Amino acid sequence: METNKPKLNIGFFFLCLGLLITLVTSVVSFLSLVFGTLNKKFPDILNSIYQYGYSTYDYESIRSSLATLIIFFPIFFVISYFWRKFTEGEMGYFDEIIRKWVTYIILFLSSIVMAIDLVVLVRYFISGETTIRFIYKVLSVFLVAILIGVYHYILIKTPKEKHKVSSIIFGFISIVLVIASIFYSFVIMGSPKTQRLFRLDDKRINDLQSIQWQVINYWQQKEKLPEKLIDLSNPMTGYSLPVDPEFQNGSTYEYFVKDKLSFEICATFVMPMPQGWRESGAYYGGVTPISVYEKDISTSSYPYKGGVNESWNHEVGRTCFERIIDEDIYPPFEKNVIK
Repeated sequence: METNKPKLNIGFFFLCLGLLITLVTSVVSFLSLVFGTLNKKFPDILNSIYQYGYSTYDYESIRSSLATLIIFFPIFFVISYFWRKFTEGEMGYFDEIIRKWVTYIILFLSSIVMAIDLVVLVRYFISGETTIRFIYKVLSVFLVAILIGVYHYILIKTPKEKHKVSSIIFGFISIVLVIASIFYSFVIMGSPKTQRLFRLDDKRINDLQSIQWQVINYWQQKEKLPEKLIDLSNPMTGYSLPVDPEFQNGSTYEYFVKDKLSFEICATFVMPMPQGWRESGAYYGGVTPISVYEKDISTSSYPYKGGVNESWNHEVGRTCFERIIDEDIYPPFEKNVIK
């Protein structure tokens, strides 16, 4: 028989390598995405702080996992199709050995990923995480483990004639799960347009903070408030006034002097300021081996309701913020008189 002649197809070898890499990457990014969205949807109050404002680090873990999954999962699907077509045809002895090795390696690596996630989940459960998200995370890990395990068990133990039906069924289930996770992550995070609007407002807050401190510095130097914003520009220090990111649409920052020590700065916002419980610190609840979760610390707010930076809270539209200079906190600079 020519079927078992000892031939090795180099293309099939790299096909197997691509299948292995894309599958493991897809599994890790899928679980990271699910865990990240669950952490945002159901924050653990014990490990959270109440924050106002948006940070560029918000949803960073979700964005990274989402981008990885969107790219790698379709590649995995295409490679899987050609891999299955190749294995259904005539294979050499070495090709058959490689196919079996790749199947067992996939099972082994997937088991390692699942085991690590379960260990981390159980660890946090013992630490007191008894929230609903713990149950969802465990279910998601078991679901992925069952899908991968059962499918590759079928590939090993059943005739090739039955592989096509199994591939269609499990392929459909995996596509549904991936699409559902991607859709839900956008529900939690918001569309790219929404994220851009939040970032525009965050830039406005940062600009207003810059203007505020320049006004305070101006008062400390001259013991009077600037009459208009242009007075803050200083070629000697290199400070130039920030402009609204949508100034081309007519949006501008405004400044008004109210009395000797108080002033207002105004801007027009396109989104209400985000606020709520956000997890921080080293706790992320179920970190998978190659995923990294960033801290969600807002740079434009303080971590408790009623904090100082709640004064930056705003809704959609024009909002003004009144500021009163405290002479005890910001005393005028001493003047050195040269004699």
